[in-house]
Amino acid sequence: MKQYKGHYACFDCRKTFKRRRVEDINGKNGSDTVAKCPQCGGPMADMGLDFESPKSSDMKTWSHIKDLYSVGITFHSCGCSGPGYIPKDSQALLKYLEACRNAFSQHLMFWRDHQEPSNDSDLQKDWNKNAAILSQVPSELWKRESSRAKWFPPNNVEAVNYWISRLHDIDERIQMIT
Repeated sequence: MKQYKGHYACFDCRKTFKRRRVEDINGKNGSDTVAKCPQCGGPMADMGLDFESPKSSDMKTWSHIKDLYSVGITFHSCGCSGPGYIPKDSQALLKYLEACRNAFSQHLMFWRDHQEPSNDSDLQKDWNKNAAILSQVPSELWKRESSRAKWFPPNNVEAVNYWISRLHDIDERIQMIT
């Protein structure tokens, strides 16, 4: 399988460069190696393989891309379906983050009101009714009962804490761009 060079951006120079993975160069794990800009020597942002750089004179687009990167939106994907939704301007970015915040709030309210299942029958009914919401919690919070090889959703306290932390994260992102 062909390994493509990663796309890196220097927001100070408003330039992009492709860089071979450190593992391809010397066979070592390069996850802690910072990509440095060949022009200014500053750190570059890993923007992903699907990143297309704007012209260096397009200050507005570069500012927007820097905002996207600062809130964790990059152009990474497996190459099959693209990087997903990328807001086109700061208003669209703010609208997107607000929509994420609203969805997180709805999940939080669900878990605060959720009646934990007390037996297998209730567990199955809960899954049939709420699978779309239950599946939004990360798999590491799910519990496995080894004696019956069944998976159980997290308890309400763990799920509430998870969604509260997601809300804090999204609030920080919104504050960064406003």
